[in-house]
Amino acid sequence: MTPGVLTPGVLTPGVLTPGVKTPGMMPDMIYTVTLNPALDLELTVAAIELDCVLRASTTQVDAGGKGFNVSRALAALGVPSIALGFVGGRTGEHLKARLEQLGISTDFVHVSGETRTNLSVVTEPASHYLKVNQAGPTIQPEEQDAMVGKVRQRARAGEAWIFSGNLPPGIPADIYAQLIALVRSSGGKAILDTSGHALYLGARAGPFLVKPNALEASQLTGHEVGNPSQARQAAAKMHAWGIALVLISLGSAGAVLSDGRQAWWGQPPRIAERNPIGAGDAALAGCVYALEQGAPAAEALRWSVACGAAAASLPGTAVGDRALVEALSAQVKIEHLG
Repeated sequence: MTPGVLTPGVLTPGVLTPGVKTPGMMPDMIYTVTLNPALDLELTVAAIELDCVLRASTTQVDAGGKGFNVSRALAALGVPSIALGFVGGRTGEHLKARLEQLGISTDFVHVSGETRTNLSVVTEPASHYLKVNQAGPTIQPEEQDAMVGKVRQRARAGEAWIFSGNLPPGIPADIYAQLIALVRSSGGKAILDTSGHALYLGARAGPFLVKPNALEASQLTGHEVGNPSQARQAAAKMHAWGIALVLISLGSAGAVLSDGRQAWWGQPPRIAERNPIGAGDAALAGCVYALEQGAPAAEALRWSVACGAAAASLPGTAVGDRALVEALSAQVKIEHLG
């Protein structure tokens, strides 16, 4: 075996069973919070051209928003979650119905505005895409208070809260920091995946796990992040803020996971990429799933990379089922970075 490389069989990928876990590793209940959800509409075209009418050969509609994507990926792996978020109008009702059809429990704050619709245009074969996101409805102060109240009421020791995605208009940048503080005070574990000033403030609130991409990690720490070694250095700075686990996605190069003592680089299998949008959310779900089953950090990284690759190989913001993820997990190479 190559020194520093974990090969399939050493960690026995693909054998994690829902409900069989080491006590105390991760929670019995997982909540996802999506403050700016969306209906994701994907149109497939032969080529992307400007100033002309494009004809879609296929159309796919998914319940979108980063936290909802995480809930969908967890459901595909057999792990339940409860999805919280702001929803409004007929689009919000559509989102709620789609999640419930997947067996995902919801607890939403209904707002006066209309939930946004995000549009993707991808080529087939999928080599190019355009993504256009709406800003989302403006959230009123009383609607924000209702969401904070839901988190305060539900937060319990030993449970995990995944806070994902950008913020809708009307929500202050420190909202995730506030919610992380609530979860921590209850004895729960907060997990953060956002960007910009919300990430800056939220990361300094000491979440259990944070998942920036390479650019976000660089902006967050002031260190260049272009390779696994640099990712590990950036993670070390984040650990100093009280973060237990740092998962930095490197796009097609995979991801790095650090626990503050050791770090690992997960290299993805070869896939025919269809749509990378939402792959990072699936990767986060895979990591949380494996930790919830009591897997060590390196194995959690394997499942994270496999889930991300599975999602990227599918159209729209679809997520891989358990069989596909298990097959891909055996092809993920894990390198110990020391």
